[in-house]
Amino acid sequence: MISQNQRQLPITPLLVKGGQISVKNTCLNPKKMLKYGYKSNLFFMHIQWLGQTCVKLQTKNLDEDVVILIDAYRPAKGDFPRSFSPQIAVFSHGQKEAVTLSQNPFVVDTLGEFEMKNVIVYSVPGGKDNLAFKINSENLSVVHLGKITEKIDNGYLEKISSPDILLIPVGGGKEYLDAETAASLVTALEPRIVIPIGYKCDTDPGADPVADFIKEMGLKPTLTDKKVILKKKDLPQEEMQLMILEKNY
Repeated sequence: MISQNQRQLPITPLLVKGGQISVKNTCLNPKKMLKYGYKSNLFFMHIQWLGQTCVKLQTKNLDEDVVILIDAYRPAKGDFPRSFSPQIAVFSHGQKEAVTLSQNPFVVDTLGEFEMKNVIVYSVPGGKDNLAFKINSENLSVVHLGKITEKIDNGYLEKISSPDILLIPVGGGKEYLDAETAASLVTALEPRIVIPIGYKCDTDPGADPVADFIKEMGLKPTLTDKKVILKKKDLPQEEMQLMILEKNY
């Protein structure tokens, strides 16, 4: 069910280029960008991992900061904020057990395509009782796979393939992909940058450590930090990069 502050858009056709399928990025208005003096090489996105599958993205809508909060569910233990004030909140498993959200954010927890503050969120089935998301903002595409425990159907996999950034849970068990399955899905999705989430931390002590996934990927992380700031021009053009985010909020 769509809340009153949502506007659901019709599903847009997919662009097919060179045999690859991708969702058209319509989140930027060139006339408005020029009016405010923005240049494409200045666009950037802040990414923080807050534990479990919770991720905070920060972008800009012209002169306004926009916070996109993904999967802000209350953990059973560990340190985690009691409330947030995002402009956009995205949930892969509905809003049950979600933390308090103030200032009436735009909420996405159903299938479809949605637009708010020049951010496009496209959601598809991501396995049993789970949604996966492709988010387009700042001329960057980010795929978040939610609390995924199994491979996604090939038909839906194609709709979220080839993202700039992939956020994938790797902690195994009953809530996440195991390292081997996660690495296989990374290969299928072909992101430019892969960032593992949903691994062992104080709010998820039973999950597998991220070292298992790093070993399975066979890539040396190019970054290990509490936050990453990415620009379109800084994306790798050939080799995929693996970046590790430490839990931070």
